[in-house]
Amino acid sequence: MALALLIGTRKGAWILRPDATRETWTASEPHHFGCTVHHAVLDPRDRKTLLAAVRTGHLGPSVFRSTDQGETWVEASQPPAFPKVEDEAEGKKKKAVHHTFWLTPGHTSRPGHWYAGTSPFGLFESEDSGATWTPVEGWNESSFMGEKALGDGTPDGAKLHSILVDPRDPQHLYLGLSIGGSFESKDGGASWTPLNGGVAITYMPPGDYEFGHDPHCMVYHPLDPDRLYQQNHCGVYRIQRPETTWTRIGDNLPQEIGDIGFPIVVHPREVDTAWVWPMDGTDVWPRTSPGGKPAAYRTKDGGETWERQDQGLPETGWFSVKRQCMSADAQDPLGLYVGTSSGEVFASADEGASWRSIARHLPHIYSVTVADFA
Repeated sequence: MALALLIGTRKGAWILRPDATRETWTASEPHHFGCTVHHAVLDPRDRKTLLAAVRTGHLGPSVFRSTDQGETWVEASQPPAFPKVEDEAEGKKKKAVHHTFWLTPGHTSRPGHWYAGTSPFGLFESEDSGATWTPVEGWNESSFMGEKALGDGTPDGAKLHSILVDPRDPQHLYLGLSIGGSFESKDGGASWTPLNGGVAITYMPPGDYEFGHDPHCMVYHPLDPDRLYQQNHCGVYRIQRPETTWTRIGDNLPQEIGDIGFPIVVHPREVDTAWVWPMDGTDVWPRTSPGGKPAAYRTKDGGETWERQDQGLPETGWFSVKRQCMSADAQDPLGLYVGTSSGEVFASADEGASWRSIARHLPHIYSVTVADFA
């Protein structure tokens, strides 16, 4: 396994590579230096194609592709973009992509196929490994993007994220909207159904809302794609499809910690094992580690109980971990990786039992993704 970490930041991207023990890590020179890199993802189907969602300052948002581990990059000739609207009187609003936020490789049966989520809300796909992108009209022209869309919503703008492709069926998709909710398509994105039953929505008047929720991150388990986990603005949840109601498993976290955070990560070999990284979501949402004491929390029973894992982490740390900034490798024992808003990367080579810093003084980290280069 040619393990590496792809680090997207406010001022560029870095690739971290370990020694054989995963103890010592070496950082590359910066890629797309000075530009915001929201997400960098290696295609697991060929283990060669690397895409990066980049906002290039004055030149705007784009997607770049590399096939030589970042030595050279080629910009998409047609990046994600909404169709031009000449006359708003026709009922369509003028809208422009501010940045591409999320990248997901397509199904194994469709080499070169990718999905991208943008801010403001937009779903796009590529059939040529990211060279050109077209709108997924079944989503972008849906009612959820019309009268039901809630605008920017979140402090950094609306986000379409957590694009999930069922490994058993390329037509079966999930996605998340901040703020909007979780949605499912069974026809390759032509039509969509909300999947928000049982999810709290404390920032709205009491009621049963199918739209307006704020999932922060949603994942499925690779051994059981019907098992989904979600870290939400209003808690941590689990669902076992075809159920349509989420169960709040975050209530089992310590009350003084709470169940507010951004990332959630699953163990690739254990369906009931997952990790979250809580943050302070009280009052004005300071978005720092609760009490300034950072820690991961692990469940090994599907959220019934949680264990604090903070050995080796700073005793005091006033930082947050964003939704794309926690990931796991597939080694045994599993490695966990976390990037912080203060520009530090922490790693655990023993499934969270102990942590160590492997990179410091990077810009504000936006994403941490495990790559297995060929």
